[in-house]
Amino acid sequence: MLLLGLLLALGIVAPSGQVILRLGPASDAPWPRFSVYPPSPRPDDVVRVEVIDRIPWGYILLTVNGEPAALEQIEAIPASGIWRWRWRFRMPAEAVELAFYRDCHEGCRLRGRLALGDLEPTPASPPLPTKLGLVFPHPERDWKGRAGWAVELTYAQRAEDPDWGIDALAARVARDQRHGLRVLVRVDYDRGQTLPPPGDLEGLARYLRYLERLGRDERLQGVYAYFLGSGPNEALSNRLSPDRPISPAWYARVFNGYGESPTRIDNAAAVLRAANPRARLLIGPVRPYVRDQDGERRSRVDVPWLNYFNTLVAFIDEAARARAAMGQWNPGPDGFALHVPGRPEAARAAGYPEAEEPRLDLRDAMGARVGFRALYDWLEIINAYPSTRGRPVYITSSNTYTPDEGVPPAHNYPRGWLTAAWSVVAGEPQVEAFCWFLDWDPQWADFSLWWGKGRLRDAAAEFEALLGSEP
Repeated sequence: MLLLGLLLALGIVAPSGQVILRLGPASDAPWPRFSVYPPSPRPDDVVRVEVIDRIPWGYILLTVNGEPAALEQIEAIPASGIWRWRWRFRMPAEAVELAFYRDCHEGCRLRGRLALGDLEPTPASPPLPTKLGLVFPHPERDWKGRAGWAVELTYAQRAEDPDWGIDALAARVARDQRHGLRVLVRVDYDRGQTLPPPGDLEGLARYLRYLERLGRDERLQGVYAYFLGSGPNEALSNRLSPDRPISPAWYARVFNGYGESPTRIDNAAAVLRAANPRARLLIGPVRPYVRDQDGERRSRVDVPWLNYFNTLVAFIDEAARARAAMGQWNPGPDGFALHVPGRPEAARAAGYPEAEEPRLDLRDAMGARVGFRALYDWLEIINAYPSTRGRPVYITSSNTYTPDEGVPPAHNYPRGWLTAAWSVVAGEPQVEAFCWFLDWDPQWADFSLWWGKGRLRDAAAEFEALLGSEP
C-alpha cells in the first residue's frame, strides 16, 4: 500500500488502476496526459482515448497492444498552448497497453504509455528456448511454453502498406513477442524485387532509408535480427530489372559497401548499425538448385548456386576486412539466413525411405548435396572466410518443396521428414533456428501447417509433437 500511495502521488498510477509511463526530461514530466472514455471499458466497448501535450508532435500514432488505433481528431488549443489528439478502438477481452508515439516518419519514438485492465504478470519462469520456428506464425498457435522463432516480411517500397508496411510489421512483431517468440525480419525492396535493382542508386537510397527507419523505430527494438532479401540469385526475385540481375557484387555492395571506398557509409551494415547498434544484420538466403546465375569465385563444388553464394560471401568478407582495417566497428554480417529445403524424392530414387532424406548424404553428379543436408554445403562456404567463420545460421525457410521439382509439401511430404530434419538441426551448434515455410497465409495453402492440407496433416502433427517433447 505504501508503494501504491507513492506511485499515486507521483502520477505514475492513476486512482482507477491505470498505469501511466511518461517519457521525457524531468521538467516535462506531467506530459503527455491521457483520458479514456469510458474510464473502465468492458470487452467490446468502443473506447475513445484523448492525449494532450504541450508539443505539437507530427506523425503521431497510438497503438493498442501493438495495433494502430483509428485517429479521429487533431486539435490545437491556442489559449492553453496544448495540442489534443483523439483515437478510438474496440476493447478486446484482455487488458491492453496503449502507447503514444511521435515522429513516426523517421521511426516511431515512444512518448507515453497507458495500461487498461490488469496486465498479465510476467511468468515466474521464462519460456524455454527452442530452435523451432515458423514463417508467418498463426496468431492463435500454442507454443507450449517454448520461445520459438517467427519470420516476418516487409517491403521498403511499401512502407505505408496496410499489410506489408512498417505499422503492419510492428503489429506482427508485438504479437509474436507476446507469444515469447524471437523475430527475424526479412526486408525486401518491393514485391518481386528482393533488393534494389542493380546500379539504381536512388533505389538503394530509398532502401537504406527504410532500414534506418526500422532500426530507429522503438516498436521494433525487440526484433532479433534483420536479413536482406531472399533468393537474389533467382530471376523471379528480380522482376523490376530482368535485364540486370542481382549479382553477388551488387548484393555485397548493398550489404556492406563492396567495391566502394571504405569511407562510404551508404550501405546496409553502416546505416542499420548507426540507427540501432544493437540490431543484428544477416545475409539473406541464396536459393539452392537455381541456375539463373553463377558466380566468378568457384566453390569447391562447381554448381551455379554454390558459386553464387561463394562469390557473395567472398566479396562481403573482403569489404568487411577492408573496413575493419580502418577501425570501423562490425562491418561484416552477424550471421546468415539460409534456405534449406528437403528433397524426399531423391531418397526414394536412391532406394531409401523418403522420410530419411534429411539424414542421408545424397549428392548429384557434380558432387553437390541434394536435399536437407545441403545445409553443409552452405556451412562449408561460410566457414571458409575469416569474417564469417563460425557465424550463426538461421534456417528461415525449409519444407519439402524445391523450385526445380515444383511439388508442394501438401502433395509430397513423407511422414517423419520433419522429425528427421530436426534430428540433424538439433545436433548442429552453428544452427540457431529451424523455421518451416510457412504456418499461415491464404496464398500458400499447400505449404501451411496451420491448415494442414493433404499430407501436411502429418507435418503439423510432428511440429506439435516436437514442441512438446523437447526437454
